Amino acid sequence: MYEKVFQREEVKYLLSEEKKSLLLEKIKDKIEQDKYYQTTICNIYFDNDNNDLIINSLEKPVFKEKIRLRSYQVPNVKDDVFLEIKNKYKGIVYKRRIKLKLCDYYNYLHNRKHNNSQIMKEIDYYIKFKKLKPKIFIAYDRISFKGKEESLRITLDSNLRSRTSDLNLELGDAGKKYFEDNYYIMEIKSATSIPLWLAKTLSELQIYPTSFSKYGSIYKKLKEM
Repeated sequence: MYEKVFQREEVKYLLSEEKKSLLLEKIKDKIEQDKYYQTTICNIYFDNDNNDLIINSLEKPVFKEKIRLRSYQVPNVKDDVFLEIKNKYKGIVYKRRIKLKLCDYYNYLHNRKHNNSQIMKEIDYYIKFKKLKPKIFIAYDRISFKGKEESLRITLDSNLRSRTSDLNLELGDAGKKYFEDNYYIMEIKSATSIPLWLAKTLSELQIYPTSFSKYGSIYKKLKEM
């Protein structure tokens, strides 16, 4: 059974097409494509009937958490997916994920049957305690890179879309678009601090950190409708 634990800093930026191209050109000798270089990320986010998790997240607390199911490309029921619990405390992200077949996820979701791994028990307890269930599907197209030398990952997401029905990953990546397509959501992820060469390049291009939650931004749009 595959399980993985991450602890890293994640910083977000919003980039125009021009700034994205300039940045990648300037740092091209320091980065390379990673194994998920060009893909569509599909997610199912969990919440309860009161939307407590996303409401709490939008209040920008010191500590926040989320549970989601994720796939890289649209899966079929025999494909691998990742069930994750993600916490953020004072800017540091702690993520635990377990890989399982999509059919096994459905068996867990409907019958609460699962293996007794530590991460799965933690996710199961949290879902029961918070009375969580699948609430929203969110997809986006991603290009991603890793540092050639440093422990560094850079992702650029675009074409953000979502739906609140048909919450099954195998049903495709279609969804309503709530935002324009002329920008990228960039995340810099590092187990240590951002490398000096990257920090200097961001400063030169006047690219500054921002606070942006995909789920949170879509939730606010839905509330306005």
